[in-house]
Order: sequence, then C-alpha cells, then structure tokens
Amino acid sequence: MRYYSTNLKSPEVSLKEAVLRGLAPDNGLYMPKYISQLPVEFFKKLPDLSLPEIGLEVTKLLFEDEIDDNTLREINQDALNIEIPLISLNDRLKVLELFHGPTCAFKDVGGRFIARLMAHLTRGENKEINVLTATSGDTGSAVASGFYNVEGINVFILYPKGKVSHIQEQQLTTYGGNITAIEIDGTFDDCQKIVKTAFLDKELNEKLTLTSANSINLARFLPQSFYYFSALGKLGNDPREVVMAVPSGNFGNLTAGIIAKKMGLPIKRFIAATNVNDVVPEYLDEGAFNPRPSIKTIANAMDVGNPSNFARMLDLFENSHEEMSAEIEGYRLNDEGIKSYMKEIYANFNYVADPHGAVGYGALKELLKENETGIFFETAHPAKFKDVVEDALKIDLEIPERLKVFLNKEKNAHNLSTNFNEFKSFLLD
Repeated sequence: MRYYSTNLKSPEVSLKEAVLRGLAPDNGLYMPKYISQLPVEFFKKLPDLSLPEIGLEVTKLLFEDEIDDNTLREINQDALNIEIPLISLNDRLKVLELFHGPTCAFKDVGGRFIARLMAHLTRGENKEINVLTATSGDTGSAVASGFYNVEGINVFILYPKGKVSHIQEQQLTTYGGNITAIEIDGTFDDCQKIVKTAFLDKELNEKLTLTSANSINLARFLPQSFYYFSALGKLGNDPREVVMAVPSGNFGNLTAGIIAKKMGLPIKRFIAATNVNDVVPEYLDEGAFNPRPSIKTIANAMDVGNPSNFARMLDLFENSHEEMSAEIEGYRLNDEGIKSYMKEIYANFNYVADPHGAVGYGALKELLKENETGIFFETAHPAKFKDVVEDALKIDLEIPERLKVFLNKEKNAHNLSTNFNEFKSFLLD
C-alpha cells in the first residue's frame, strides 16, 4: 500500500514514512491510496470477533503487505485489550462506551495502537524519534500512556492553558520520563498550528526526527474505525438502519467511521455532533468552510475551530459538498443544551453521560427517524469532567481508580506562549 497527501503535492510514501512523518511535506494529511471492501465472510462472523481480531482484518487491508500478519496480530492483541460495551438505553437508542481503557477516553484505542506500531517500525534504528502532539484534553493522556517508557521515543504534548479539565491536566503532566508536557497560553488551535509548523520547519527537521501522534497521523485515527465494526457486531440483527452520532472536535473519529463505511460497514448515515465550535455543521448546512478561533465550552475536547481531519473528509468525498451532506448531517449544542441533555439522560435512563456524550445523545434525540437505530459515542468517562457533571446532575460522582492515581501527583509542565520560535528553541535546547 502507498499513501498520498491530501494536498497532492508530495510523493506517495510507504506506511513507515507516512507514520514517521506524520504530516506530509506539502502540509497535507496522509491517506491510503485506495480503500478496499472487506469480504462478505468478515461481516458474517463480525458478531463473534474480538476487537483485536477486527483490528487485524482491517489493518491487513489498509496496510496491505507493509507488515506481516503475525506482527500485525501481535500489535493488535497488545494494543486492543480494551472493553467497548454497547449499552441499550431503549430499543432504538444505544450508547457505545469508549472509556474503558487506561486513560478513560476513546483515544486509548488509537494511542496504544500507534505507540506499538511506531515501536515496531523503528526497532533496531539508532536514532531518537520525537513525537509532537497537540491535545484538547484526551489525546494527550492517551498518547502519554501509550508511549510511556517506549525506548527511543520522546513525546512532547502541547495543551491549551486553562482549557482542559483538572483530571485531564493531571494525566498530561505527571508521567515524566520520556513524556514532556507543554502548557501553551492559547487555544487548541494554537497548539495544533505550532505542531504543524514544526513539521514544515527545515532546521528542526534537519536536527531532529519529528512525527505526530494525534489524529493528523494516519496510524492514530485509522484504528478508531475498529470500534464502528465492533458496535455493529454487538448490535446483532436489528432490522432498522443504523445512524452513528459522533461527538466531534478534530474529526478523526468521524473520518474513521467514513472509512469503515467505505470498507463495507452498513451504516446508513452519520451525525457530526459538535458544541458551538460548529464549522463542520456549518459547512454541511451551507457549503462553505470558515475556520475561526475556538470558543471554550464545557465539552472541551471539541473546542476546535479549524479541525485538521476536515481535509480527509473532503478527500473521501472528492471535495463534493453534495456527496458529503448526503451521508453526514450536522448538529450543534451550546452549553445550556448540553447540560439539559445530561439531565434528561440521567432522569430517563439513570445513565450518567459526560458532556461530549450528551451532545451525541441530543443529536439522536432530535434527528433520529422512525426506521432507524441510533448509536452515540460516550467518548470519555464522566469523572474526567467531574465538576461539570456533578453541577449539572447534583450527584456525587465516583472517580475510577485508574484516574485517582493521577490526582495526588505533582504537575510538571513547561509554560510557553503561542510563538513558534519559542517552541522551536525549547525543542532544540
């Protein structure tokens, strides 16, 4: 398999080059040259397949002979030992819980996978890899957990000051070792811009080997397709058509779902569910993409004003607004709406949703049709947003042990401005 840049101005590359570059030299995002459909036999046995078994079949197709089957099997088995239950709220509303990994967020799937894949691709090489990752909250902790103590790899996590939850910040800033946390006095978009600029800086790339581990890297977002297959396998013989409501920020999660559908997964349509940072729903409604500075909300992982993976979405639909809007419907909620749906889910189903999951639920509540079954994603454990959830629901929320361990550790982060040269000097020093 070869991989091309969405900007179409860089040469096609191998899997290793695509993963270790992260971003293409022309500032585009890498995509597989073609996406084949999985065989009918795969879908017949889907209800009986584990997440690692699904991952193996999907990556065999998307990586196509770049890595031998035994190595791929080992990577998937080691990375994907994660429970992903599908919970029924009622006959037509389901929630896919993606927070049962080590950092209690959906990004554990991609974070663990890319760490193991990158370790394999660089094995035996006598050079250090420097992973640059921008995070709006959950990506950073998943990447830190996945790469912690991986030999030969240094990780630099950039996060926006004052715009992640307390528990998220504790997860980002307390690993130490090969994990360096950098608190940027700006927004997530500022963090993402710094990372992208670093990949294009000639001097930095001559002196350091740089790559990424957030969803601009294809090895981080592609594994997120696995749990779409898992969800439909768990759904069984539901006669209705399936709609996926995906809480979205940088849109790697939704892009992975589109790829799953192109591989043959029978999803009728998607809902791109956002907070008030709604540049993609706006595009779906009006046909114009107008990125702008992000706005802080209680669903902070979606506080993205210029989502990188929109370039991949355009690419998958051949830059056709008509084709994209035929398969994806936009939806947005402000903070009051998010709180309202958190309360409704709790009152009606005794289910505690985090703010992001509540956006997905709201999308289905308002847009699901009579002949459809809706699945929304609960992307993070509600305890990661303890203050917001307890304030909205008037409950005492128990914190899982795998989160509690971070609370009493000492924060260790470097403070930088949004100036790229300041960040560049920090890396070179």
